[in-house]
Amino acid sequence: MDNNIMNSYLEWLNDDFIDQTTKDELKSIENKPEEIEDRFYQELEFGTAGLRGKIGAGTNRMNIYVISRATHALAQVIKKHGPEYVEKGIAIAYDCRLFSPEFAMQSALVMAANGIKAYLFESLRPTPELSYTIRYFGCSSGINITASHNPKDYNGYKVYWEEGSQIKSDIANLVLEEISKIKSFADIPVISEEEARQKGLLIDIGKEVDNSYINEVMNVSLRDEEIDKSIKIVYTPLNGAGNIPVRRVLKEKGFDKVYVVKEQENPDGTFPTIEYPNPEDLKAFEYAERLAKDVDADLLIATDPDCDRLAVQVKHNNKIVPLNGNQTGVILINYILSAMTEKGLLPRNPVIVKSIVTGDMGTAIAKDYNVEMINVLTGFKNICALPNEYDKTKEKNFIFGYEESIGYVIGTFVRDKDAVSASLMLAEAAAYYKEQGKTLVDVLNELFEKYGYYQEKTISLVLEGVEGQKRIKRMMEEYRDLYPTAIGSSNLTEMVDYEKQLSKNLLTNESLTIDIEKTDAVKFIFDDGCWYALRPSGTEPKIKLYLYSKAPSLEEASNKLIEFETLILEKLHSIK
Repeated sequence: MDNNIMNSYLEWLNDDFIDQTTKDELKSIENKPEEIEDRFYQELEFGTAGLRGKIGAGTNRMNIYVISRATHALAQVIKKHGPEYVEKGIAIAYDCRLFSPEFAMQSALVMAANGIKAYLFESLRPTPELSYTIRYFGCSSGINITASHNPKDYNGYKVYWEEGSQIKSDIANLVLEEISKIKSFADIPVISEEEARQKGLLIDIGKEVDNSYINEVMNVSLRDEEIDKSIKIVYTPLNGAGNIPVRRVLKEKGFDKVYVVKEQENPDGTFPTIEYPNPEDLKAFEYAERLAKDVDADLLIATDPDCDRLAVQVKHNNKIVPLNGNQTGVILINYILSAMTEKGLLPRNPVIVKSIVTGDMGTAIAKDYNVEMINVLTGFKNICALPNEYDKTKEKNFIFGYEESIGYVIGTFVRDKDAVSASLMLAEAAAYYKEQGKTLVDVLNELFEKYGYYQEKTISLVLEGVEGQKRIKRMMEEYRDLYPTAIGSSNLTEMVDYEKQLSKNLLTNESLTIDIEKTDAVKFIFDDGCWYALRPSGTEPKIKLYLYSKAPSLEEASNKLIEFETLILEKLHSIK
């Protein structure tokens, strides 16, 4: 084992500032070198997604000390922006995860010790409400304690800026710079909860924010009184933050046949019914499907633990059919644009924004309604950077943003993905089409008939630990020289390297600079509309492969997808 790793381990064991419970946890692994290495081989990296990692003692873990350091660093960044930023304060929320309330309170007390007012929710809230709250109070920043859809032994720390969207690299780099200046945990100031409250630096967020947020969600409705809301909906919050807001919105909008999965209803960071609380995983729907059969449901919806992502299944021809994120996205685009056009609600210069790894069918639909589609890097910090910009320039009007990873945002009152408003819009769409004798699957099939058959698949190769990190890096580096120029009948025409910020035309051998933020990702585009992309996950020990095919028939599109998957995985697995 590297001496630096062992030295770091011993520093924690001998630091008078580290509490005894943490030291006991570390002593329990003193004869487990691999565990020591995994906990101390690196500092848990603060990136543009903030922090995310396994809960536990160590530099490469989520714990009260790592949280305190990041918060103190963020406080310095806020101070350097001037006294008005200090005065505006910060909003803090958390989800159902283990230690989320404790991490949120610690963040508030470190901020208070720095003289920065902290607005703190008294119980868990959905991620989009944190985004809304920053804008509601006019805060300079925000913190959300959540690991989103990661396994139960994870937690995370997301940082937001004054617009209500997650920080981008400009602010993240400033926080990193401040983190590097902190030499000891003992140097981080913190005050008691009692003192923070007495000084007016810790303020509970009341119900008025909940009500204001819910009212804004209700306003996304496009066809309210004119549809039959007797549609039967099964909902699972997966023991997360969505239970109260999603049910409230649906009820207040008149959807009174909503059946909640009892085993997954109440907040529980141990997620007792599922191994992996990710609604993209079909296993997450096991209990919902059982309930749906009992009540003969039309629609099944699931939100992830922090309620920013929405997964959907539909009863179609007496079978339960799952929709992926691309499919749900295009159904929402088609519904929103058709309703807005019908009612004369489309604004001047309307825009939809999606990520570079999200499918292209939405682009074709948007074009039919004269709506511009803009592609950005993955992450809602990039999607919501556009409405932030339009707030200043008034150049365009943002309508909708989405990613293939089941994230959607409607309108501009929230600047992050929002499963609460997406749940309402999807329920409304399902009810509207049901009156026409259609399911959402029927609608999707009609779109396929009109725009071509699009198929997609996302594959994650999980590679944990030190060696896993190294192999992911090798895969990204070496694949840039290994990629095939033809797969079946599909011929490669363009390779986009987002790290080099270059797009290479394979037909002319010319390279053009692309105006997009630098990131480690590559995309390969073929002459028949097929493409695939490769990137390391920013929040988990994974390398992610996004496959996408287009063809005149479903069978042909499916076969192309298999061809792509087989060849690309073979090349990736060859990189050791």
